[in-house]
Amino acid sequence: MSSKLLLTPGPTNVPERYLKILGKDIIHHRTPEFRKMLKESNENLKKIFKTNNDVSIITASGTGAMEASVVNFFSKGEKVIVINTGYFGERYKKICKIYGLNVIELIYEFGEGYKLEDVKKALNENSDIKGILVTHSETSAGILNDIKALGELTKNSDILLIVDAVSGLVANEFDFEKWNVDVAVAGSQKAFLIPPGLSFVAISDKAKKAIEKSDLPKYYFSIKQYEKYFYDLSETPYTPAIALILALHESLKELVVKGTDVTVKEKYELRKLIEEKAQKLGFTLLVKEEKNRTNTLVSVYKEGIDIKSIINELENKGYTVTGGKGKYADSLMRIGILGEISKEQINDFFVVLEEELKKQLGE
Repeated sequence: MSSKLLLTPGPTNVPERYLKILGKDIIHHRTPEFRKMLKESNENLKKIFKTNNDVSIITASGTGAMEASVVNFFSKGEKVIVINTGYFGERYKKICKIYGLNVIELIYEFGEGYKLEDVKKALNENSDIKGILVTHSETSAGILNDIKALGELTKNSDILLIVDAVSGLVANEFDFEKWNVDVAVAGSQKAFLIPPGLSFVAISDKAKKAIEKSDLPKYYFSIKQYEKYFYDLSETPYTPAIALILALHESLKELVVKGTDVTVKEKYELRKLIEEKAQKLGFTLLVKEEKNRTNTLVSVYKEGIDIKSIINELENKGYTVTGGKGKYADSLMRIGILGEISKEQINDFFVVLEEELKKQLGE
């Protein structure tokens, strides 16, 4: 195992049992053995997302899946709402604009969740909205956005609810069907505990109809192609990251046996422990409201210290954490908990963090 503990919002440390799978010789992707694994993984992904429809497995980072969630469902010039509560909401806006969509951006202060009344107002003022795009867990700030409330707005309409759940899935509650989500994307390097390189796209029946009307350019990211190959052959249309899919097969089996509810509870307890310990050291929580806090990571800041040098010292001591962006670049520390992390490891981390703080403050 790695000598460093990755307390980041992904990638995570990869457990030894998955490293062994990744270290084996690969198999061919047009064989009965691979097809069987792909089918089983699809069934388990459906359980993780809580959807009745097949989930496409794409060899790409989460951003590739975000792009797929735009190009497959809209046509040039169509109007969409993008909810921007941080860096990844901003990314959705950029992708939409590059493909010629008309974007209404709802942008919020760093560390704040979106306001439902703003979404309702935008919908009332624009009768031609085709989609709402939103980040489930915004890792740049540590925000968890309320997806269920948005689904209530879109469920009886032709408006698609498109969710970047890349860092949020598994660590936080998520229910594709009950929340009336139309497209959701996720990535392998987060709570699935395997390396980056795979992304997943779940779609509703409503979204399937939208595919038929979309005129945006797509080839590699054509969900229609992934669905056709999987339905006809139980294969992917192009050569996938085979070793990652073999590791994913095992990871999904374990996640389903354990139950996502159990994982959510574990991550919640780790988050509360970190919040408590950080505040005892004089840190302030960036996200003020409990309902807006993700179990993916905790964002904390402390004025009057050089957080970058502390992050560097933590790295030297075997702990990788990440800093902030924008106006919080010099003061924010983000502590991720997506990996297989114990309370004991968190306690040990805070002993080292306290030592580094004392050194810098000359205590």
